[in-house]
Amino acid sequence: MTKPLLCLLLALQLAGCATARTLDAGKTGAPLVYSGTRLDLYALQGGCCASDHFGAEAPSYPGLDLPASALLDTLLLPLSVLTVLGVGVQATGGL
Repeated sequence: MTKPLLCLLLALQLAGCATARTLDAGKTGAPLVYSGTRLDLYALQGGCCASDHFGAEAPSYPGLDLPASALLDTLLLPLSVLTVLGVGVQATGGL
C-alpha cells in the first residue's frame, strides 16, 4: 500500500471516527472515557438517541468503526481520565 493511499484512508477513517466526533462535541455530562467505543456499542445495540447521550451522531457503520475507535480511545485514555478527574492539561504544540 502506498503512503498517499494510507494517508487518505486514515483521514477518511478519522473523519467518521466516533472518538473524534464525541471529543469534538463537548457536550456537558457526556461520557469521556472510551467515548467513541461506547458510542459504537450503543449504535450496534440499537440505541435511538445517540446525540442526546453522547453529543454526536453515531457513524454510519459502527461495526467497522469500532476497532479504530477502541484503539484511539486507548491512546487518549490518559488525557480523558485527567479530564474526568478535573485536572487541567494545557497542551500546546503543532507543526
